[in-house]
This record gives sequence, structure tokens and C-alpha cells, in this order.
Amino acid sequence: MNKKNINKIFSWILLIGWMTIIFIMSNEPAKISDEHSNLVLQIVKTLGIPIDSFFGEIAEFIVRKTAHFTEYMILFFLAYKLLRIYLDIKDTCVFGIIIVIGYACTDEIHQLFVPGRSGMIRDVLIDTSGGIFGLFIILLIKYIKKIKARIN
Repeated sequence: MNKKNINKIFSWILLIGWMTIIFIMSNEPAKISDEHSNLVLQIVKTLGIPIDSFFGEIAEFIVRKTAHFTEYMILFFLAYKLLRIYLDIKDTCVFGIIIVIGYACTDEIHQLFVPGRSGMIRDVLIDTSGGIFGLFIILLIKYIKKIKARIN
């Protein structure tokens, strides 16, 4: 098996694996999900960052929504890595965002059937924002590389 085929297989495994992780986390009842958020809050406090004193009651909300944003930014990076094998840069960016939006929508629909959870359009927007931010980072890196190439 050549390096290109290994890269394809590895990219597919990473993307599907990450989608599976998102699905599993979304399948947890609200009580378990809340425990994860509280654990993250405790870790942040242990690191000496007094998030509760800054944000008070909404600290858990911020942690949860930051997790949404981050997991879908990662989803975009993995979709981008895979799609780049098959498509040009423009199509990769467009279809990468479509994957993020589509998966965010199905994830929120899935949560309608999980005890204590609810599907929220707001979360789809936060998830999509994470994907768009990932796209912005990739385009910024490409732009910086282009400028460096011109200088050299």
C-alpha cells in the first residue's frame, strides 16, 4: 500500500472517529453531560483560572458552548484534510463547511431523543461558527505562506 492510500484511509478513520466521538458525547443524558462540564470547570479552577468569579452562573454555559465550538472546529479540520485529497481548495472549503452544518443539524436532532437534552438552533450556529473559524485559520495560514513565498 502506498503513502497516498494510507493517507486516505487515515483521513477517513480520523473523520469518522471524530464524528463518532461527537455522537457518543451527544448521546449522554443531561446529568452525565453536566458532570463533564463541572469537571472541566474544576480543572480550570485548579489551573488557577477563576472562571466562576469572572462569569458566575454562566460559567458552565460558557464551558459547554466552547466545547461545541471547538469540537466542530476540529470536525472542519478533519473534513478539510480528507476533502483536500479529492477536491480543489475552493470545493474543499465549501464542502467542509457543508459537512459541519449538516452534522451539527443531525446532532441537534439526535439530542431531541436523549433524556434531558434538547436540540437547539443556537448550538447549530455555535457549531457552524467553530467550523467557519477553522476555515479562517486555514485560509490565514495559506495567506501567510503565500506572503512568505513572495518574500523569499
